[in-house]
Amino acid sequence: MNATGIAILEHLRAVEAERAARRSDPALGAACLVVKERQHERFVACYSDVLATPRWGDAARFFLEDLYGPGDFSRRDSEFARVVPSLVRLFPTGIVQTVATLGELHALSERLDTAMARAWPDPADRADDWGVDYGHAWRAVGQPEARQRQIALMLDVGRALDRYTRNPVLRHSLRLMRGPAQVAGLGELQSFLENGFDTFSAMKGAEPFLGMIAQRESSLVSRLFAGQSMTVAVKGLPGRL
Repeated sequence: MNATGIAILEHLRAVEAERAARRSDPALGAACLVVKERQHERFVACYSDVLATPRWGDAARFFLEDLYGPGDFSRRDSEFARVVPSLVRLFPTGIVQTVATLGELHALSERLDTAMARAWPDPADRADDWGVDYGHAWRAVGQPEARQRQIALMLDVGRALDRYTRNPVLRHSLRLMRGPAQVAGLGELQSFLENGFDTFSAMKGAEPFLGMIAQRESSLVSRLFAGQSMTVAVKGLPGRL
């Protein structure tokens, strides 16, 4: 297996290590679930205007559910780890690299979620505004470089999908991969890629959408580190439609 395949496996192991820590500590696991739910809520709040638009709504939902979703993907990731050699062998090099980027984003996000959960206030001390709790936990974790890296990886995945939509040969090849991907146990990845292709293709150019995400996410990071609560930070985000 090549270096990219090895990197994908390392990212998946890192994700599983975070989940193992949560399983061994039920209180930590419960707090992490709260963190993920709050992040899902904040994404909806940050992009409510975008979600309502015909041009960008589907792409925003793709980011919300597939990149920021609060769902439990442990079974999917466990199955995926067993078929990485098939992924490297069957899929084009560019797509494999995009999967590696997605894996790095997944691992980094899980690590930060665990850290947020460890810093989350005790329920008995919870503020009336959940955004205050979120802001406190965010600043307790710190790591501004990791937050910027998280944004950069998310944008890298989006830009890769946008590039692929302009390559009709690659899109056709991906459709031909449906059968082999299912046999190899890569059906989840196949669905993710096809959904990404379809939503990004429908935008007829994703750069304005990705630029908006970059602007809002960077602004949110700055506002939270400056001491604002999540709810206050969201209200002041730039670029509202």
